Amino acid sequence: MKPGPEKQFDPEQALEAAMDVFRARGYEAASLTELTAAMGIGKKSLYDTFGNKRALFLQSIELYAVTNTNAIRECLLTNPSPVTGFRKLLSNWKELHNKPGSQGCMLGTNMADFDANDREIADILNAKLKAIEDVFCEALNKAITKGEVSKRLDPRQTAQMLICLTQGFALIGRIQEQSDQVASALDAALDYITIKR
Repeated sequence: MKPGPEKQFDPEQALEAAMDVFRARGYEAASLTELTAAMGIGKKSLYDTFGNKRALFLQSIELYAVTNTNAIRECLLTNPSPVTGFRKLLSNWKELHNKPGSQGCMLGTNMADFDANDREIADILNAKLKAIEDVFCEALNKAITKGEVSKRLDPRQTAQMLICLTQGFALIGRIQEQSDQVASALDAALDYITIKR
C-alpha cells in the first residue's frame, strides 16, 4: 500500500494554533471554523491528522500542560534560590495576567466548560493541576531545606493554596486590565511563602 501524500502543513504548528484558540475561547465556544482558520488547514486535514474536535482538544491540553509545567519546573527548580524562582515566576504571571488581552490559563479557562460528569476531561484537568502542584511542593521543600522559608510552612498545603490563587487571578486577568486584585494577591502569596514564622 502506497503511503498517503505528504502533509502540506506542520502538525506541531497547527496544534499550537489550536491550543491558542482553546485557551482563549474554551472548548464549547471554539468552533471548527475558528480552529481550522487558525490552524491554516481544512476540516478533512483536521480529522485525518488530529481526529475530532474533542481529540484535538485533548492533544492541545497535553501540549499546553507539558509546556507550562516544564517552564514552571525550570523557573523554580533550576534556580539556586527557590524563593528567587517563586519571585520571578509570580512576577512574570503578574505581568502576563495584568495586561490587555490576557487569555488566562488554558486549564482554568476550560474548567468552566466541563464538570465531574465528564469524568475523562475532569480527570485530565485534575491531573495537570496536580502536576503543577507537585512542582510547587518540590520547590517549597527545597526552600525549607535551604533555610529560605520556615520549617513550619506546610509545603503541600501551600502548593494547593498557590494553585487556587494562581488559577483565580488568571481568570480575573481575562476581564480586568491592571487589576489591583491580581497584583495584591501575588504580593500576599510571596509574603506568605517568605515570612519567617
